[in-house]
Amino acid sequence: MTEAELIDVAREGIYTMVLVAAPPLLTGLAVGLVISILQTVTQIQEMTLTFVPKVLLVFGSLILFLPFMLNTLNDFWKAVLDRAVAGGG
Repeated sequence: MTEAELIDVAREGIYTMVLVAAPPLLTGLAVGLVISILQTVTQIQEMTLTFVPKVLLVFGSLILFLPFMLNTLNDFWKAVLDRAVAGGG
C-alpha cells in the first residue's frame, strides 16, 4: 500500500466517522440550544434541567439513525476489505 492509498483510506475513515457521529451530536446540540433558550426566556437556571431531555433525545436519535449508521460503517468496512484483498492478491 502506497502512502497515497493510506492517506485516502484515512480520509475516508475520518469522513465516515463524522458522518456516523453527526446525528446524535446534532441532536444533542439542538436540544441543548432549545433548552438553553427556554431557560433564558423563563429565567429558570436549573443546571440539571438539560440532562434528562438531552439524554432521552440523543438515545432516541441513536435508535432512529442506527440503520443509517450501521449501513455507512458496513459500506466503509467493505471498501477497506476490498482494498486489502485487491492489494494482497
